[in-house]
Parts: sequence; C-alpha cells; structure tokens
Amino acid sequence: VHLAESGGGLVQAGGSLRLSCAARGCILSIDRMAWYRPRPENQRALVAGLTSNGTGKYADSVKGRFTISRDIANNMVYLQMNSLKPEDTAVYHCSATGVRRSGSYVLRDYWGQGTQVAVSS
Repeated sequence: VHLAESGGGLVQAGGSLRLSCAARGCILSIDRMAWYRPRPENQRALVAGLTSNGTGKYADSVKGRFTISRDIANNMVYLQMNSLKPEDTAVYHCSATGVRRSGSYVLRDYWGQGTQVAVSS
C-alpha cells in the first residue's frame, strides 16, 4: 500500500490550501483515513480523521477551519484548510487504517511521506 500526498505549499496567514492523498495498491476498501502533523509533545498529532461510515474527528485547534473529506471509490482523502495560521506550519502526513485487499485485511496504519505546509505571518 502506497500513500502519496500533494497540495502543500507556502501561504500567508488567513489563506487556504487543499491537501490531497491517494492510496494505491489494489485496495478494495479503507476503514479510516486521516491527516497528522508532528508536534513537539507528540510524535504525530491527529489533525483530522474520517471513517468510511462518515464518522469524523478533528483536533480542537483546527475545528471550524479545516474540513476532511473522502472519495471512497478512488481511495482518496482531502484536507481543506482555511484561515491558516503560522502555527499550522508542519509536514502533513496522510494515514490509512484498516485496508482491505483481495484476500487480506490489515488493521495497521500505513503512512505517506508527507507534504510541507508553511504559513507566513
């Protein structure tokens, strides 16, 4: 299973970015896809997650500003980021958990390499 993120970049505070993540590898379904970013106190902190049945979760710091969505048929996940702040600067990593492929189901987390988001003040 390979995850590839895109859409990062440099933006001024108050601006917007849309991140995309594509999961590849003969995948039939993915239970949950999410976005994480590293924080000094955590190895990786959840930004937003979304299950295949529509259950979503957001970090308190991004509620009302970020929106996660999925294209389940194409194994894609997106993160619309509005009203960006300098503290949102980070490498954003996509994850996939509960991947079903022909003949197998794996509950572990798969990770992408990340896409850099930089917000200037």
